[in-house]
Amino acid sequence: MLVRDAMTTDVVTVPAGASLRQAVGRMLRDGVGSVVLTREGTPSGIVTESDALKAGYRFERPLAEIPVTKAASDSLTTITERATIRKAVRQMRRHDVKKLPVVNGMELVGILTMTDVVVRHESLIDEAIALEEGRDGWSPEHDTEDR
Repeated sequence: MLVRDAMTTDVVTVPAGASLRQAVGRMLRDGVGSVVLTREGTPSGIVTESDALKAGYRFERPLAEIPVTKAASDSLTTITERATIRKAVRQMRRHDVKKLPVVNGMELVGILTMTDVVVRHESLIDEAIALEEGRDGWSPEHDTEDR
């Protein structure tokens, strides 16, 4: 399964010059757990609910006074829509993130979250079984050793 098969295409974004209050407002209004920061249409960061909570606590100021960039992750990890879900999960684990903005060149085309992966879990298992059966001709229905 490819990233494009599981990703969400309606990505909630805020300009990099926004306040943390604006970012949190967008998350609440759109019912999402993160917003992608953009500079001239190009993804430049991401702020999650956890990032917002940590920034609010750390700065001890109203959210409207905190630039969203102060809460954003230090680096943005992205993936392409043609990558496999397996690669995306590896990347999430390696970078300790649960959300990957999906890009085509410099253009933001979607977002893949760990929730998206879990929702597609059954399809992924079916795909893995089909791959395994095709690789060595074995399938559970033809296994006579356990009978």
